[in-house]
Amino acid sequence: MVKARAYFQLLKFRLSLTVAFSSAIGYMLGAHEFSWSRALLVMLGGLLVTGSANIINQVHERELDKLMTRTAKRPLPTGVLSPTEAWVFCVLLGVAGLSLLWYGFNPLTAGLSLLSLILYGFIYTPLKTISPICVAVGAIPGGLPPLIGWVAATGYIGVEAWVLFGIQFMWQFPHFWAIAWVADDDYKRAGFKMLPSPGNRDLRTAFQIMTYTLLLIPLSLLPLEFNISGRISALVAVVAGILFLLLTVQLMRTQSRKAALRIMFASFLYLPIVQIALVLDKIQ
Repeated sequence: MVKARAYFQLLKFRLSLTVAFSSAIGYMLGAHEFSWSRALLVMLGGLLVTGSANIINQVHERELDKLMTRTAKRPLPTGVLSPTEAWVFCVLLGVAGLSLLWYGFNPLTAGLSLLSLILYGFIYTPLKTISPICVAVGAIPGGLPPLIGWVAATGYIGVEAWVLFGIQFMWQFPHFWAIAWVADDDYKRAGFKMLPSPGNRDLRTAFQIMTYTLLLIPLSLLPLEFNISGRISALVAVVAGILFLLLTVQLMRTQSRKAALRIMFASFLYLPIVQIALVLDKIQ
């Protein structure tokens, strides 16, 4: 039972489910005929591949995780699972997920998912202790799920797929920087360089968080411009974007952990609200 729970923890299930959800959103926006079963299938494939990428991340950072309060009790730092056990589970998940996306949808979907896994597990992860550029690199696999979902539905990468990628890519910056602001003490103990250079919780960092959040507003209007969805979802996205932006202005004013925490929670709400609005507006 302890081992089973540990394997489940390796998945980072809530994070993996969030990523897989956005791939299902991309699929539903790209599909000509709505199908819950197909959307759930692409979501399952995304969940398996994302879980595999998360395990690579944890194997690589197992010694660093011991240094941080928020990660010290994970299965690898505590020794509940060995790196070998984690790698075997990682390969099984990855092969299962990529096979499902290949045979269930198309080879391009599987190829893009493999690219995302490699970028996250083998490039973004080691960069976290080297340079703040890691956030920009990590934003690429972080932004790919809706694009992958669109490709699963259509078989090609069109401008619409890039629009969905662009929104989620840009969202990564305020999201990750807010988390890094809140967890700064923990991250510094592990040597992670997540905040933008020079890596301080100050007005300069708060301004960058505000800037990327501001850019989300015009980006969120592109689905209307390219007929991905309608005007109602565009209105929802603009309102959500303005509310999100106001929180970043507060961070610039106070530069407090509390303000960053609000941005972090708002980022968790912003993306699913906008994406669900896009789907509902399309299928109504």
